[in-house]
Amino acid sequence: MVARLREVVTYRELVRNLAARDLKVRYKNSLLGFLWSLLNPLMMMVIFTIVFTIMLPNNTIDRFPVFVLCALLPWNFFSSSVMTSVYSVVGNAHLIKKVYFPREVLPLSTVLANLVNFLLALAVLFGMMFVFRTPLTVWALLLPMIILIQVILTLGVAFFLSTLNVFYRDTAAIMDVAMLAWFFLTPVFYPITILPHYRTIFGVALDIQRLAYILNPMASLIASYRVILYHGAPPAFDFLARTVVTALAFLALGYLVFVRYSRVFAEQL
Repeated sequence: MVARLREVVTYRELVRNLAARDLKVRYKNSLLGFLWSLLNPLMMMVIFTIVFTIMLPNNTIDRFPVFVLCALLPWNFFSSSVMTSVYSVVGNAHLIKKVYFPREVLPLSTVLANLVNFLLALAVLFGMMFVFRTPLTVWALLLPMIILIQVILTLGVAFFLSTLNVFYRDTAAIMDVAMLAWFFLTPVFYPITILPHYRTIFGVALDIQRLAYILNPMASLIASYRVILYHGAPPAFDFLARTVVTALAFLALGYLVFVRYSRVFAEQL
């Protein structure tokens, strides 16, 4: 595995070119081009704000646009990376059959392309924080670390799903539904505190809030983004450490599956 990782590093120029290609294709013939990376989350924020503060005026969340953006931008990065990575191997079948290169660069390049969009979109979040007088504290310096944790998690999911789609082409259709369900199960437009602490299910008392964090790594990551940016407070470092372990476990599993089956990609495609 170490040898494969070194090989990927030697092909870093290919990774950069593929990521640049994905970005160019995404905004090809687009009038606004990369501005859509700013306008898309801005429009979604406006929609959520209208729905949950005007149409449902009982919302008591302070600085709701900032609250939503702290979660919506990381979610968009994750969702876009997952859905594009599903096709990353199948969509490049012509390259796989003709030229040798480490296959890992395909899902890796899609995640990096979406990372660029995410970093650009952070300008919208910081702009909203300025408008709503949400100060940046010293804890915002942890933002690169939390982004790195999310990239690790996302890469693990991308490796696994891109492999699965080679053998089962229904993967993309299933993930369309799964990502929609995952979105509503993740506290993007609502606080995790609205979930009950304890609920008895089949005679067993379960801590729903705790399970939401344990079973949903994106809920944990979004909580970390909100703590350091929206609340300006330090994250719970034991909680963050568990998130790191979960992300590394996803990456290890996804990458092992990818490496195991990448040798037969050309035959399956």
